[in-house]
Amino acid sequence: MEFTRMRPHPWPLLLPVLMWLPQSLSLDLIPYTPQITARDLGGKVTATTFSLEQPRCVFDEHASSNDTIWLVVAFSNASRDFQNPQTAAKIPTFPQLLTDGHYMTLPLSLDQLPCEDLTGGSGGVQVLRVGNDFGCYQRPYCNAPLPSQGPYSVKFLVMDAGGPPKAETKWSNPIFLHQGKNPNAIDTWPGRRSGCMIVITSILPVLAGLLLLAFLAASTTRFSSLWWPEEAPEQLRIGSFMGKRYMTHHIPPSEAATLPVGCEPGLDPLPSLSP
Repeated sequence: MEFTRMRPHPWPLLLPVLMWLPQSLSLDLIPYTPQITARDLGGKVTATTFSLEQPRCVFDEHASSNDTIWLVVAFSNASRDFQNPQTAAKIPTFPQLLTDGHYMTLPLSLDQLPCEDLTGGSGGVQVLRVGNDFGCYQRPYCNAPLPSQGPYSVKFLVMDAGGPPKAETKWSNPIFLHQGKNPNAIDTWPGRRSGCMIVITSILPVLAGLLLLAFLAASTTRFSSLWWPEEAPEQLRIGSFMGKRYMTHHIPPSEAATLPVGCEPGLDPLPSLSP
């Protein structure tokens, strides 16, 4: 009796592919590429943040009022490995940027991204500033400052209330942050300075010293006039003594000359030595 070898059925091997295929086919690709805002704003790109253009009228046909529009931030070299989360519990948070190279932040609703221009101040979100929240490390889906120069790539992902994604945009072009100056690389050697800077640096201390001397001289002159007056009264001069002078107009000069000693008017009589 001859037995034929049965081949394994291919359906079990195709099952994971069939489970992934409907999700990938049902995910709409929105023909929009995020980019840095074109508005005339200061600090559009800094050492830890960058500002994206508001995606106005981009998700109206792909999202409903109950959906959430997420921003996916990833290192450019790790964006190709990002897998869209199928539930809200699988949404990557900011700490995973340093471990997995990506995270999701800035959850928005459709009414926060209206079609009308918001330059007149009608509310909503004008720009999306990534990395702008400096104190959110303890909150979920934190928009914390970015840790390095990058480059970074971003895209928008629309997820419904149940969790599965519904639509996504294209990835942005690589975004490089400004690199700050290393304090150790700052040259403080005077030889590197220009001649004008050296002259100004030398003159400023001299001027400060002259101003100080002028202030001290003016103060000394002012207070010396208070301490030592120019014409002090004769009674207050050091070494001078002035007694009281009495005029004897009521006594004729001839009589005043014959008065005994000690009997002049206005003077106390001399004490008597007789018992």
